[in-house]
Amino acid sequence: MPTYVYETIPNDDQTPPRRFEVFQSMTDDALKTDPETGFPVKRIISGGLGFKTKGLKRHTVVNKKSPAATACGCATGCGHRH
Repeated sequence: MPTYVYETIPNDDQTPPRRFEVFQSMTDDALKTDPETGFPVKRIISGGLGFKTKGLKRHTVVNKKSPAATACGCATGCGHRH
């Protein structure tokens, strides 16, 4: 479950907005009010820490004679140390 950041929308110019985090499911509705102050809130969109990896699948067989399988990009027997 992701953590969402919310910011309060104060009723007057004297009260600064407050940011807080809520751990909730992606299927949950967004909060409408701050649980502590009761002020209306807006969800803040920020960059995530998500990442994607593209590795070999467990059932993938690597052909070590293929040029792509070597660090230098040439086939075995090229004279480079592999």
